[in-house]
Amino acid sequence: MDIPDTSSNPASHSSTGTNACGVLLAAKSINKNFAEKKILENISLTIEEGQIVTRIGPNGAGKTTTIRMILDIVKPSSGSISILGSPSALDVRNRIGYLPEEKGLYKKMKVWAVIQYFAMLKGMQKKQARDQAFSLLEKYGLKDFAESKVEALSKGMGQKVQVLSAVAHEPELVILDEPFSGLDPINQTVLEELINDMANNGQTVIFSTHVMQHAERLCDHILLIAKGKKVFDGTINQAKATVSRRVIVATKNDINQLNQLPGIDNITGTDNDFPNEWQLDISIRLTLKRSCAFVPKKMLA
Repeated sequence: MDIPDTSSNPASHSSTGTNACGVLLAAKSINKNFAEKKILENISLTIEEGQIVTRIGPNGAGKTTTIRMILDIVKPSSGSISILGSPSALDVRNRIGYLPEEKGLYKKMKVWAVIQYFAMLKGMQKKQARDQAFSLLEKYGLKDFAESKVEALSKGMGQKVQVLSAVAHEPELVILDEPFSGLDPINQTVLEELINDMANNGQTVIFSTHVMQHAERLCDHILLIAKGKKVFDGTINQAKATVSRRVIVATKNDINQLNQLPGIDNITGTDNDFPNEWQLDISIRLTLKRSCAFVPKKMLA
């Protein structure tokens, strides 16, 4: 749990500490080793004010370790990090909202009181934090459970309360580690609404996930990590541009004739039980007329 720094309200920090070009977070060549095992290798990233950024990758890719280094929970083995104009997140913790991967709330407390408590830890005054708790619960579908104890909530509702507790103080920078974990499709939609609302409010949101659909619907920027290395850093459109379009065609003719066309990157047989089906990976728009011997059967995005 954070040690509260109540010297000022987080809202009073609205833009202080960011540099002229609006960079909220910059990591340069960070590495992390545990004993002899290399967990992260040469990760650099820059996140600007107002962006929604996802860190995507399979389990064990290094997403959580990166977040913990950004928040100064663990130190990088080498490299440097600047967050909200400070070399340490601990110095600006009231301006950050953090949802850890390991979820946990005080089970005997009422739902509204939990949100109020965490908001007060981040500098909000008691009445303001209470009003904010009830406002968030009403807006995101938990009004009827405000007076319930946390232990009475379902797993999904408890997850929503934990997210609201992390962002109730309206931080400039929000970091959510696997926030969609444990949520059903309806509550995933509610969480997507919350993330969009924060972005529209001028807040910067970073979340990690291994589900590409969330990134496509929400994000301005994607950071893809695999086996501790950054393998992609760019926009959704840039990510899509790296993947060839695919067409399934059926023919009884010699498929190798298509190799003569510009833009055909690769031709492979499909996994189906039809020997005359082929998959084409193409880097240009390919038009095959119905009178052609090669009949398109399926377009794959």
